[in-house]
Amino acid sequence: MATKVQGTTSSKPLNQLKEEICDIGRRIYNKGFAAGNDGNISFRLGPNEVLCTPTMISKGFMKPSDLCIVDMEGNQVAGNRKRSSEILLHLTIMKERPEIKSVVHCHPPHATAFAVAREPIPQCVLPEVEVFLGDVPITRYETPGGQKFADTVKPFVKRSNVVILANHGTVSFGETVEKAYWWTEILDAYCRILMLAKDLGRVTFLTKQETKELLDLKAKWGFTDPRLDKGMENCDICANDVFRSSWNATGVDRKAFDAPPPMGAEPGTAVRPTSPGLDQEQLVKIVTEQVCKQLGITAA
Repeated sequence: MATKVQGTTSSKPLNQLKEEICDIGRRIYNKGFAAGNDGNISFRLGPNEVLCTPTMISKGFMKPSDLCIVDMEGNQVAGNRKRSSEILLHLTIMKERPEIKSVVHCHPPHATAFAVAREPIPQCVLPEVEVFLGDVPITRYETPGGQKFADTVKPFVKRSNVVILANHGTVSFGETVEKAYWWTEILDAYCRILMLAKDLGRVTFLTKQETKELLDLKAKWGFTDPRLDKGMENCDICANDVFRSSWNATGVDRKAFDAPPPMGAEPGTAVRPTSPGLDQEQLVKIVTEQVCKQLGITAA
């Protein structure tokens, strides 16, 4: 399929953009974020053209000639290989956020574990995450590939640059291919750190003052955060308040990690992760039954 493509709005030549996508593809593959033919990458060339990766190809071994171009409705207009089956997800993000130029979707293992568990990402733990990511939403599940799947990001896409796709993976986006990929790499590293801290037995939260200092730094550097909006000024900045109202619809619930102390921790406060599948009431019941058993009495 070969069709003349209109000039790009990017300052970079088309072939350079293709090389950048192939480079990010190799990085995704080498990090273990895309097994087999998983993942897809896109870059908006102009008002109605989007450069994207093809389907059924390893992202670690792509060549510039493998890439294809679609219009903003997903119709392929250039390229010898068939376009990615999930391009509608990318186009939906670009339509909702016109300033976005690039979208990266893949399956980073640690972040995807949170997607499978439907576990919200704890906040107020790591400075870099507070500055670069903030609260990270989890979508409702839909079968990948169609517009219904693409629409699952709509409630979140204007308030975050990275979204966890329930039982699927992640999608992140930015002004360049490099930036679009950054958010996914930061998120997966953070999810891994959380799991390691849980194995050690506790997660220590930043204090209210420490977190506010990070949010002030974030604003100074020009990063937006819904927690800095007027409508969020009285929220609990560490309690996932930005997206918590979506949890019932998306099946998200805390199971592995306790909620942080209100408005951040007091100095030195640590919260021990909860036992998976056990809420506080269940845990009290089990402990009571065991104590009564040892005492030879029947629990009430």
